[in-house]
Amino acid sequence: MREARVKCLSAAGFHHMAYVEWGDPANPRVLVCVHGLTRCGRDFDFLAQAMAGEYRVVCPDIVGRGRSDWLRNKSLYAIPQYCADIATLLAKLGAESVDWVGTSMGGLIGMALAIQPETPIRKLVLNDVGPVITAASLERIGMYLGRAPRFDSIEQVESAVRFVSQPFGQLTDAQWRHLTVHVTRQAADGKFEFAYDPGIAEPFKEVYANCGGKDVESWPLYDAITCPTLLLRGANSDLLTAAAAQEMTQRGPRARLVEIPGVGHAPMMLDDAQVAPVRDFLLA
Repeated sequence: MREARVKCLSAAGFHHMAYVEWGDPANPRVLVCVHGLTRCGRDFDFLAQAMAGEYRVVCPDIVGRGRSDWLRNKSLYAIPQYCADIATLLAKLGAESVDWVGTSMGGLIGMALAIQPETPIRKLVLNDVGPVITAASLERIGMYLGRAPRFDSIEQVESAVRFVSQPFGQLTDAQWRHLTVHVTRQAADGKFEFAYDPGIAEPFKEVYANCGGKDVESWPLYDAITCPTLLLRGANSDLLTAAAAQEMTQRGPRARLVEIPGVGHAPMMLDDAQVAPVRDFLLA
């Protein structure tokens, strides 16, 4: 694994986006893996190791998360800025074509990129996300997003992560610790805090307020996708309903659907059973 960063531009000035990469840096076959709303690129460590023999695997921390900078203008925490940052990253990598794995927010970014003229995305994996975001999931996310709790120990942070992320399913103690340490940082006073900008909640709250308690739908976006698409769904997901997932198999790119039992939002691809369908799809 190698750590690096790239300088990107927003309307408020320059900022750095951090990323990790695995595999041969000269490999022209590139896989980009993008995380969920409050997570980071290290969520994909297990998947990246499984794919590093065939790909150069690149896992960014989307701006405002992980080791990336925080934006001065919080209203810019939105898909257009994330897409612009990814375009800058791909230019640095020299990647004309990539395959994409996106969890939740990362899947929405992938969808937005996949519909662009001359898109670099060759194959698309959407992990528990689609053109319908349920009002129930928006309400659940809004209950914790933007809060900035502080903790006395990493064990306390892990307890909070386990509580908020119960839908991830039955994970081992080592997996929970992995999912904790990489979204946590220690402040100068020794306290622990989450490594994301609470300001990402500002545009989210605006979207939630505008939806009026209804699901947010973007079927025209999905219908415009033409690349081969795999859809992973946690069988107990409250964000991507079974009905919406089934409809995604019948329209647009006609995604191939794989449901992961015992998991809600979202499968974290930390074991062979969850990685296998992704690997099979990408290498087919």
